[in-house]
This record gives sequence, C-alpha cells and structure tokens, in this order.
Amino acid sequence: MASPSLSGSARQFSMEFSNYGGERYSTVFGDNTEVTNFLYDGWVYLARPSSAIANIEFDVDQVMSNGQTMIYGFQCDGYSGTWDYTTNEGTPDVWSDVWLNSASPCNPRSWSTNTWHHVQITYSRDEYGSVTYQSVWFDGVEQDLNASVPSAFALGWAPVLLTNFQIDGYGARGSSTAYLDKLTISCW
Repeated sequence: MASPSLSGSARQFSMEFSNYGGERYSTVFGDNTEVTNFLYDGWVYLARPSSAIANIEFDVDQVMSNGQTMIYGFQCDGYSGTWDYTTNEGTPDVWSDVWLNSASPCNPRSWSTNTWHHVQITYSRDEYGSVTYQSVWFDGVEQDLNASVPSAFALGWAPVLLTNFQIDGYGARGSSTAYLDKLTISCW
C-alpha cells in the first residue's frame, strides 16, 4: 500500500519493539516563553493491525520566561482506556512526573485502522506552572476534561517550544506503523 496522506506530506512513524517499548519523535517549532493557550490539531492514521499499540502520546513542552519547563503531556492510554495527562506531583526542583487518568474514554487499539482520525486538544497554563487541560476532540466528538494540575519542571532548558509524538508498544514484542498529517499547534 502506498503511504496515506491528506496533505501530500504525511509523516510516517514505524517501530519495532520488545518488552512494551516505545518510540518518541520530537521537533522544535519555536521559542516563545510568553504564550499561555494552546490548540494541538492533527490527523492520525493507524495502519492495520493496531493491536500492538498501547499508547499514543501528543505532547508539547514550553520553557517559560522564569526558565521552568511546562510539560503538556497528553495520551490515549490503552491500559486504562482513558485520555491521560501528566502532572508534577513534586516541586519544579524535585519533580515527579506522573500520568493521571481522566474520565474520558480512549484506547488506540479500538481506533479504526487504515482511516484518518482527527485529534484536537485544548489547554492553557498560568504564570505559576499549572496547566488546565480543557477538552479533547476525537473525530469531531468533544470530551470535556477541565482538569488543572501543576506541571512545571526545573530542567535547565533554553527557551523552546517543541512537540513530541510517541507510540508505545503493547506486549512482549511487535511492530506498528502510524502516520501524522496536518499537524498544527496554535498558541497565543
């Protein structure tokens, strides 16, 4: 099968894994330390079969003007069957990055294969390092999250805005292929 694409330039992500391993892909898209509102908007295509996918992660990281890094971690979690988001259960200097399950359902192994899925996530932050995950849309259906959590980390990074796309494997070994297209991250 030829590579699918909506725009003519979809990015392919293929991996082989063992022991529930995963692969993270990153790209820098700016260095604005002042923006506080975000809309992550992308299209994901899972090639058949998708039974080897545990989680699909859609992250943005931002260094704020105080030098702390905001981690906007968000994933479709195949273990809990929910959309998850990260929090820092420690302090920025002595941090503990933890996933929290929302009440909104999601499991990547239940996504239709060989078709495009539209994922949109809205969130914002305050000046003190708290993130509010507002909503996630999956194929046009909105799920309200309205969850505010601390998410500032003293990592010593230079000013940056970056995004991560990560696929985690499900099982002792396997492989998966996904495509990401029309990714837009709006921030203001």
